[in-house]
Amino acid sequence: MTTTILVVDDDEQVRRFLRNMLGGHGYTIVEAGTAAAGIDAVLHQRPDIVLLDLGLPDGDGLAVLRAMRPDDKTPVIVLSARDKEGDKIVALDLGADDYLTKPFGAGELMARIRVALRRLGPAPLDVVGVGPIRIDQPRHQVTIDGQIVHLTPIEFKLLVELARLPGRVLTHRHLLREVWGPEAVEQTQYLRVHVAALRRKIEQDPARPQWLITEAGIGYRLRDA
Repeated sequence: MTTTILVVDDDEQVRRFLRNMLGGHGYTIVEAGTAAAGIDAVLHQRPDIVLLDLGLPDGDGLAVLRAMRPDDKTPVIVLSARDKEGDKIVALDLGADDYLTKPFGAGELMARIRVALRRLGPAPLDVVGVGPIRIDQPRHQVTIDGQIVHLTPIEFKLLVELARLPGRVLTHRHLLREVWGPEAVEQTQYLRVHVAALRRKIEQDPARPQWLITEAGIGYRLRDA
């Protein structure tokens, strides 16, 4: 069964590049040049993944994201010439899975697509493994290379939220909302303190983290091994 990728971009040259590159890797490509056509394609073509430009002739590409979320869990990778942190944060907060700034390399895009598609697997398991980290949710137990690591309830909840979507950048607001609640979305100091504490427990060298990665000005991600 082939994977269908919807490309929503008004630039014909970009669509041709993606059509040739992705088609050469065996993907089926559906194209849309406007936000309205993109929304229609999401509803009727049921793509496996969406590559979404933000600058569309009939409005902002974020309209496509708003139309899809929260019910549609199809992975969305934003491909945009906008490189401001604020644009990235808005797109990620609306539910985008990833954000690549144009121009981008073909190899990097293919890697991001593979990561996004891996999230379409079966429902999350009670025991989640990311690299040397193993999270047993029913037992509230974390091990690193088989050794038990003692986390506080907040640290455990934070790690579980990051491990739920490995490889995906989770914004500060998302993590604060999911771990502390909606009233805490502006309390970024909470997050910095607990991320630092969590790194001291799961990283060999907390000053040079290999697993819990900072996306400057945006949020954090747990590396997808």
